[in-house]
Amino acid sequence: MISRNKETVASGPEAENVQDSGEITRADFGEDFLWGVATAAYQIEGAVNKDGRGDCIWDVFAKRPGKIKNGDHAVESCDFYHRYEEDLALAKSMGFGQFRFSISWSRVIPKGHGEVNQQGIDFYNRLIDHCLSLGIEPWITLYHWDLPQALEVVGGWKNRKIVEWFAAYSEVCAKAFGDRVKNWVIMNEPMATAGLGYTTGLHAPGKKGIWNFLPVVHHLALCQAEGGRVVRKYVPDARIGIALSCSYVHPHSQNAADIRAAKRADALMNRLFIEPALGLGYPTDAFAFLTNLDRYKVHGDEERLKFDFDFIGIQNYFSVVVRHSYLAPVVWLKEVPANLRNVPVTKMGWEVNADGMFRILKQFAEYEGIKEIIVSENGAAFDDVLIDGKVKDEKRLAFFKDYLSAILKAKNAGVKVKGYLAWTLMDNFEWAEGYSARFGLVYVDFKTQERVVKDSGKWFSAFLNAKE
Repeated sequence: MISRNKETVASGPEAENVQDSGEITRADFGEDFLWGVATAAYQIEGAVNKDGRGDCIWDVFAKRPGKIKNGDHAVESCDFYHRYEEDLALAKSMGFGQFRFSISWSRVIPKGHGEVNQQGIDFYNRLIDHCLSLGIEPWITLYHWDLPQALEVVGGWKNRKIVEWFAAYSEVCAKAFGDRVKNWVIMNEPMATAGLGYTTGLHAPGKKGIWNFLPVVHHLALCQAEGGRVVRKYVPDARIGIALSCSYVHPHSQNAADIRAAKRADALMNRLFIEPALGLGYPTDAFAFLTNLDRYKVHGDEERLKFDFDFIGIQNYFSVVVRHSYLAPVVWLKEVPANLRNVPVTKMGWEVNADGMFRILKQFAEYEGIKEIIVSENGAAFDDVLIDGKVKDEKRLAFFKDYLSAILKAKNAGVKVKGYLAWTLMDNFEWAEGYSARFGLVYVDFKTQERVVKDSGKWFSAFLNAKE
């Protein structure tokens, strides 16, 4: 178990280099290691007005001028709703045996609570059944950022009643799909919901203000545990986890103020949602402002925050370097952007540094309460161009090789990492970036819906289908 006083951030921005010492193979990870791809409903499904689906917060947010790059929207997106058989066939051809997808809450319960939309249930049943017919294991994510708009109107994640609404939604899904789905991710990156959705306003629903952050954090943390309890009740043999965005944090210098800033950043980015679930409470030792969460607690909440998850999903894309800043009240820190540090970056401006993956896996492995780790997302956006029917995405291919080498290094060092889900199967609606950021192993022409497997996807096919 990580001690409250234990150093959990690096002592400087320098990083041990993690590179291929040789060509990695699937066999290096062991026969039981799981390989898959991850997706999210709002990013791929389209069909936002089909078959009884209600609006979600992103439907409304995307209509607000200037919120989505280039005025993009997800009305059609990848049209996965109608093309899932084709897309699952591509995943199968690349050798992936696991398919993580999320349930659209507003497709299943259009108003967020109350009447269930059977057509929504039917779609996910068809999707699950087709996964199984191909020998692909389905993984359900219950919440991946697309809150029903009807719930946002009455406060959304700021309203404590959402704990009841989320529990009821979880029950509907567990009863409908639990006979065939054994892997459940209760919540995807709750910190992004709290930070980007309710504090900076960069994501739906576009709320701004630090005092929104606190109740939203507490209600998300309660829901991740409550959802776990509901799924455990109705699917006793389920494997239940959460998916947390995690970035290894370096202080900009050895200055004491920078080191304290890095500890505050680590508390927010890495500790905030895992430690309450483990019974450690919120990380107030590193960030005293979090003691204000107490005003949103009621009797019994400390116990309600706890849940014994079967796995923890780690979603790592980049490391961060932070320094103390007097210009950022409350957090008193600022990130030192990667482009100012002369390091390789993705199209998103994120640092490419596989050592961060190794270090964050090691950091989470120190928690006694974590049974196993799944890398539930990892990938990169670059400028992809379709030329003569091919996409030569060399930078993405190098990214995957380096990060997989870092994961293998952590596994060989004793970290109980049991699987890897690449982000993502195909190019999609990348939230506020619209269609300008391509993360897929498969290139999508959003005008024609043509799919083309990129060189990175072809590499995975060779890697996963290789005969030893």
